[in-house]
Amino acid sequence: MLLTIDVGNTNITLGVFDREVLKGMFRMTTNKPRTSDEYGFTICGILEHRSIDPQEIEAVIIASVVPDIMHSLTSGIIKYLDVTPLIVSAQTDTGIRVVTENPSRTGPDRIVNAVAGYDIAKGAAIVIDFGTATTYDLVGPDRTLEACIIAPGIETAGRSLWGGAAMLPAIQIEKPDSILARETVSGMQGGLVFGAIGQTEYIVRRMKEESGYSDAYVIATGGLGKIIAQETDCINLYDPQLTLNGLRLIYDRMKEK
Repeated sequence: MLLTIDVGNTNITLGVFDREVLKGMFRMTTNKPRTSDEYGFTICGILEHRSIDPQEIEAVIIASVVPDIMHSLTSGIIKYLDVTPLIVSAQTDTGIRVVTENPSRTGPDRIVNAVAGYDIAKGAAIVIDFGTATTYDLVGPDRTLEACIIAPGIETAGRSLWGGAAMLPAIQIEKPDSILARETVSGMQGGLVFGAIGQTEYIVRRMKEESGYSDAYVIATGGLGKIIAQETDCINLYDPQLTLNGLRLIYDRMKEK
């Protein structure tokens, strides 16, 4: 079986694949410092709790935007799973060509999402990842990652809002019943959620206009992406497993080579 690991700024998302079938998906927090033993023990414990024998993990592939934890994470995997993980970078042969001005600065998560997005669209695509940052990636019909827009994530914007304004409370992010709020909490929820919907619709429209890919297939992923995808027609598909599937596709390509 294949263990895929997406290391984000907030969460580490892990998925176990038996060929093309996702057998389990689980998360760990990223911001907690861990030793290699803690990573290895925690991962093995989670696998066993999901009735997955750690010894059945034959390969591991990682995409990470948090370099500081990679030494401990990879060491823990090597010690506890007896597997040397593959690390995705801008130099990895993923099947997607990065044609931005500075390809080496392109986040591995964005490359992985582009791989999965193209596999779904079979042509031009816009991939939106609602994470710590909200990223909009333009994938061309000839397997090229051409452009990206990066905006504050919905939760990031929320934390900035109540962290910087003493009178505003921390809230749960969800769509309120009406945009015409009559109290503070729903007013904040409306600003965050409806603001994100408006941003998404405008950016997607401009990306299609300026690229000429008017029929680009729009795919969303990320924790809060489901809320936005349900409220706008500009998103064709919401796929919470997009990044993990992209990692699996990259591993399969590397294995064939």
